[in-house]
Amino acid sequence: MSQTYTLTLSCRQRSGIVHAVSSFLFENSCDIIEHQQFDDALGAEFFLRTSFASDDVDSAQLTDRFVEVASRFGMTFTIAGDGLPRAVVMVSRMGHCLNDLIFRWRGRILGAELVAVISNHENLRPMAEAAGLPFLHVPVDPTNKGQAEARLFEIIDEFDADLVVLARYMQILSDDACRKLHGRAINIHHSFLPGFKGAKPYHQAFDRGVKQVGATAHYVTPDLDEGPIIEQEVIRIDHSYDPQRLATVGQDAEALALSRAVRWHCENRVLLHGHRTVVFK
Repeated sequence: MSQTYTLTLSCRQRSGIVHAVSSFLFENSCDIIEHQQFDDALGAEFFLRTSFASDDVDSAQLTDRFVEVASRFGMTFTIAGDGLPRAVVMVSRMGHCLNDLIFRWRGRILGAELVAVISNHENLRPMAEAAGLPFLHVPVDPTNKGQAEARLFEIIDEFDADLVVLARYMQILSDDACRKLHGRAINIHHSFLPGFKGAKPYHQAFDRGVKQVGATAHYVTPDLDEGPIIEQEVIRIDHSYDPQRLATVGQDAEALALSRAVRWHCENRVLLHGHRTVVFK
């Protein structure tokens, strides 16, 4: 049976790139299913995502064969198979994002295989275990952050996880942990930052009479809540929304933005572009 693969690449703009890619796929008896590309005219960079089917070769063989083309154009590339990436979810006390991820995972529309839930609190154990997911309690306090992060990476290795999803995990990862997770950890936060910092951001928003509530899903970096943005969701509101209703709408926005970001990442639709992203939807 045919296997589906996805080629993603980036390189400096020059003529002949698409011809070289399509010729390579033709010569290796691959059938193109979906193709998208983007030329960044300001940065003179080129980005491409192509899904294709093949009866004859696997991703390792295709990767080895594509090296010559990539070298010729100075490409950074990956060729991924169609298996679901494995994801661990990190949470604290709020369960709306975890609940949404579990719902989409069980409905096979998330694009990822959830394999475990990690939390610094016990509150969401029943939710995780009801879904059949291992729940690992890793307490965090100012005296044991190093040990807690070491345990996090043990769990990532134990479950062979490809992705870490911070689904309202209310602890700050160290710079070292962020660097180790570069490009494979996604976080979500409300989009009132940096305007409404600290406790009770929805009360602050209510006091200022905001007219829209949003959320931002982004890759984790050492710069807190400032990583490359994958997706944002915005919901219009009006004067009738009290702080509790604002928070409820905000939770909806967070769940939507996070699930989309996870799915697009797992479908190899997100390419890092410096501090930005190119997202082939």
